[in-house]
Amino acid sequence: MTRAEARAQVGADARSATDWDKGITIIHRGRIYPDGRVVRYPDPIMGGVPERRTRAVGGSVDLNVVEKVIHPRYLSVLEREQLQDLHRIGMSIRQIAGELQRSPATISRELRRNTVSSRGYLPHTAHRLSVKRRSRPREAKLLVNARLRVYVQAKLRKKWSPQQISNRLVKDFPTDPEMRVSTETIYQAIYVHARGELKRELGRQLRRGRVARKPRKQPDARRPRFVDPMKPISDRPALVTDRTVPGHWEGDLIIGAVNGSAIATLVERTSRFVMLGHLGRERSADAVRDSLIATMQHLPQSLRGTLTWDQGAEMAEHRAFSVATNIDVYFADPGSPWQRGSNENTNGLLRQYFPRGVDLSRHSAEELKAAADELNDRPRKTLDWDTPAERLAALLGAT
Repeated sequence: MTRAEARAQVGADARSATDWDKGITIIHRGRIYPDGRVVRYPDPIMGGVPERRTRAVGGSVDLNVVEKVIHPRYLSVLEREQLQDLHRIGMSIRQIAGELQRSPATISRELRRNTVSSRGYLPHTAHRLSVKRRSRPREAKLLVNARLRVYVQAKLRKKWSPQQISNRLVKDFPTDPEMRVSTETIYQAIYVHARGELKRELGRQLRRGRVARKPRKQPDARRPRFVDPMKPISDRPALVTDRTVPGHWEGDLIIGAVNGSAIATLVERTSRFVMLGHLGRERSADAVRDSLIATMQHLPQSLRGTLTWDQGAEMAEHRAFSVATNIDVYFADPGSPWQRGSNENTNGLLRQYFPRGVDLSRHSAEELKAAADELNDRPRKTLDWDTPAERLAALLGAT
């Protein structure tokens, strides 16, 4: 029988039938693969939970804020309940302070400021009033400083990250303290305010294109891919790890919609300089080999050191590539993307230009070069806010 026929006979869904056919055992919130690898899925994140509010004496306050413990110096709900009980039985302020191990001034101020009901001091009402007083509203910095706002907007439109903008301001305006803004302030302007300071559409220029913050999730494990006789990363020269000598590259593919198209990405480890190889709808080993040869054939000999790739079937022609370019290819360990960290990070940056779920074959080689040029002209934190193009030019000049 075919898999579909067997699935129909036992009444299984397509996903389970595929897993069983591959020898995968399904467990609670995870899977066990035939090689013994266990993948655990993170607990689901409860999104869209409505705001819980209460209306009572003292006004309406978000309960999530009321219940948040900020610092022991603030009176807690339990302490306020105890204060109410002690006050009702006639204890003096100093006696109450001794029982709660607080200053008498704290107890006196609490009773004076937060007794707003005809029934006397109410601990939960007092707690809500205290929470409401914590806010210190003020005008956002990007709303007050128009010159700074224009600079930030211009760089966001060029797809700079808030961290890049914040640190580049120090270099561009070294003697102007007014031209300073923190990374968090920019994110707040986009995600929280988003009315007058920075328009919400500028959020779509951020690296992930989000207009609202998203909680972090645990990354899933990478599945093993093609395995063939190859040079392991453990045999790679030690000088490559130091990132002091240019000419050592990391590479991978970014995949388009329904795995029907791809782009080859190459990153120079020392300068983070990016090169892109055109593939279109063809990502076989022969196509990837020819694309990489065409992309790297004009590199000077000083930039032809090594290439580190993952164990993907698309690099089955790595020996032919090495013969044509005089670049040795080394392969990272299975399920170890951090061994090609620069390339993984760069692939994330490239998703601003080539989003997930779109047909990548519609982009010409000229469009790929334009995207790479723009990325190479962005300042990087790891380069002390130099651009990859500037750093590569400096390295080539030094050698």
